[in-house]
Amino acid sequence: MTQKVILVTGSSRGIGLGVLKKHAALGYAVVMSSSSGGEKAAEAMEELKAYGVPAAYVKCDISKSADRQAALDFVLGRHGRIDVLVNNAGVAPLARMNILETTEESFDRLMDINLKGTFFMNQLFANAMISLQQQGLPDYSPRIINIGSISAYTASTNRGEYCISKAGIAMVTALFAAELGGHGIPVFEIRPGITKTDMTRTVEGKYNKFIFEDDGIPTKRWGLPEDIGEAAAALSGGAFDYSTGQVINVDGGFHIRRL
Repeated sequence: MTQKVILVTGSSRGIGLGVLKKHAALGYAVVMSSSSGGEKAAEAMEELKAYGVPAAYVKCDISKSADRQAALDFVLGRHGRIDVLVNNAGVAPLARMNILETTEESFDRLMDINLKGTFFMNQLFANAMISLQQQGLPDYSPRIINIGSISAYTASTNRGEYCISKAGIAMVTALFAAELGGHGIPVFEIRPGITKTDMTRTVEGKYNKFIFEDDGIPTKRWGLPEDIGEAAAALSGGAFDYSTGQVINVDGGFHIRRL
C-alpha cells in the first residue's frame, strides 16, 4: 500500500503538531514545517519519530515565496508526492491594539503571513497536485485543508487584523474548492474555537471564565490540538470529499446561536 505524505505548516507545536501526530498514528509520512525551527521543533520531531513513520522538518516562512517553493521542493524531492497539505501557519498580533489604534505594520504582518501566505501555499501546492495527477501517480487523491478560526466571524476589536486575516481564509478556501473541484481535489476549512495552545496562554484566565463561568462554550471545556487533529484526519481520509468547500467547526458548539 502506498504511504501517503502530509505537510503541515506551523506544526512544531500546538494545533499543527496535533494534526501531524494524528496522521503519524495513521501511518502517514509526516513533514513538519515552521518559520523558526529551534528547540521546539527538535522536541516535536522526537515525538513524531516515536510513531515509527518517516518524519522530516523543513523550515518555511509562508510569507516568503522562496520558502514556499523550497518547502514544496523538499517534500517532492524526499517523497515524490504530496497527498495532504494543511495550511496551519499563522500569527497573532505582537500587541493587542484597539482598531482605532492598530498600526499598518501590525496589519501588514498578519496579512502577509496569515492570508497571503495561505493563499499562495494553496496556489503552489494545488498546481503541484494537478501535475502529479497528470503524471499518473498511483493511488493519488490529494486534499488541502486550511485552518481558520472562529475569529473569522467573531469581532474582537482589540485584534481586528487577526479577525480580518481569518475571514479571508474562508474565502481562500471557497475559491480553491471551486477551482479544484473539477480536478478532484477537495479543499476544506477547519475552524477551531478556543484551543489550548501557546497563542492562548496569555489570556487563559479570560477564557477560563468565558468557558466555565459564563457558559460561553456548550461543551464546557477547552479545545485541544488533538480535537483538530481528529477532524483533519477525517477530511484527509476522504470521507467528506463530496463536501468540498465545507467549513468544519471544531469549537465545542461556540458557533451555535443561543438565547
